[in-house]
Order: sequence, then structure tokens, then C-alpha cells
Amino acid sequence: MLIIKIQHANPFYDDSYAVNSANVGPYGDAIETELIPAIEKQFHGLGQGWARFVYGGSTGGWEALAVQVFYPEHYNGAFAACPDPIDFHAYTDIDIYKDNNFYYLEGAHKRVAQPSMRDYLGHTLITTEEANSYELALGDHGRSGEQYDIWQAVYGPVGADGYPAPIYDKVTGEIDHKVADYWHEHYDLEAILERDWPQLGPELAGKIHIYVGSDDTYFLNDAVYLMEDFLNSTKNPPYDGEVAYGPRAEHCWNGDPTLPNAYSRLHYNTMYLPRILDRIQKTAPAGADLTSWRY
Repeated sequence: MLIIKIQHANPFYDDSYAVNSANVGPYGDAIETELIPAIEKQFHGLGQGWARFVYGGSTGGWEALAVQVFYPEHYNGAFAACPDPIDFHAYTDIDIYKDNNFYYLEGAHKRVAQPSMRDYLGHTLITTEEANSYELALGDHGRSGEQYDIWQAVYGPVGADGYPAPIYDKVTGEIDHKVADYWHEHYDLEAILERDWPQLGPELAGKIHIYVGSDDTYFLNDAVYLMEDFLNSTKNPPYDGEVAYGPRAEHCWNGDPTLPNAYSRLHYNTMYLPRILDRIQKTAPAGADLTSWRY
């Protein structure tokens, strides 16, 4: 088998998120239709969707699910570990559609600061306001090279000033719901699956596998809960995949219940290989060679 690990740095981050986006560029098409086929040609890969799989963790987890959704025939399965937010009703722990402020929850009598990071015991390590103040100090116009700014660059439209349109004001935290609507239409993976399941479902049945710690450091499990609710509701066809949670596991649990998180996250390649081989055996087209390459 060929294992391809792609480096796709850009002016906003060390990773493009492997999709086409208004601010970062057409990385999705470049990777899927140019780079990967060229590698397969050079190294004698089969170059067929039934024999391709994608996996990753954190940013790579989001990418794995995203390219499986956006290019459903290119892969026969996605293994998404601790993915970045896959439902923006739980953009970490914030609902960008319903909440008005990214930094605070509005209580009955006071505002409560939103946490950005925690440990598995629930201790807040940094708030969203503090994390974004740090980013703003590193670079204005979303140019910090950090996490919230690359999400904004990938998911959002181009702003009037030519830079990524802010999803929220970096100083006040006020959310721009018009920008949120763009996010919903283009990059909210749960919303896209829900909207397009009649067309995507037949292509994705059996291909979606998601793993996350129940105490993910960045609250990424919240979006997985919402995605799981939708996937479990699918009927025609049922999604026929897997969603699993690591009890007390922080970022970035990859689905291995036998090892502590600090160790399991180190063996992604061997972790998913048996599951990939099992799916190949079950779904390979008639007459496919399933023996000569097995050692």
C-alpha cells in the first residue's frame, strides 16, 4: 500500500484543510485531481476509489471527513479522529448560528466567559477571548497563523478588504451571522450531509468512521454528538459506519480503547489498516485482485 502524507502550507496556516476555499485557494481539486493521481501513477497505485482510504486526527480528522464528503467516489472510507468542528452548532462549545457573542454566554444576571481549552477534569486552561487576543497580537486581518484564524480563512468568504471575512469581532466577540450563513452553506459538514443525504447517502454508506475523546481538550466531542445524532437518523440508506468515544480521553483520541491516549495517537497507520483491509474485502468489485499484494 501507499501512504501519502501531504504538506500543504499557505499564508494562513501550515495546512490548507485540503478543500477548495475562497481565501486559501483550490487545494481540494489540486490534491484530489492532480497530486494524488500523479503519485499513484509514479508508484503504480491502483488509482481507484474502492482502493483508496483517508484518515487523520484533529485538522486531519476534519479533512478526512471533508474530502470523503466533497469527493465521495474518490475514497472507500474515512477514519476521522478528534476532528475539528464538523457541526457549527458546536464550533468548539459555541453555536455560531444562535449565540450572539463568541467570548461570553449571556446568563440571567451576568456574562460567563467561554472556555477554549480544558483538561479531562474540566479545568479551564484558557478562554476563547484570551486565545483570540493572542491571535490578534500575532497578526491582524486573520493573519496570526493560529487555529481560529485558519478556520475563518477556510470556512469564510473574502471580506470587503480582501482578507477573510471575520466570523466575529476579535475585540468584542460579536458574531456576524451573515458570515455564519456562508459557513453553514459551504463547510458545515453535518449540515451538508443533512441537506444532501439523498444524493450523498448511497455513496457514503459504510464509509464514515469518527472517533473522539469524551473530554476533548477543545470540546470537539460536542460536534461529534450532533453528527452522530444525524447519522443514526439516516434511513435511506443508513450510514452503516461507526462513531466511538474515548472515556476521559483528551485531544486527540483515535479510537483505540486498549492504550492510553498518549500512546494510541502515535500509531494511526497501523490503527486503521485492519479496518481498511476488512472494508476492501467486503466492497471490492467483482474480479478485483485481493491476494497478490497481501504478504
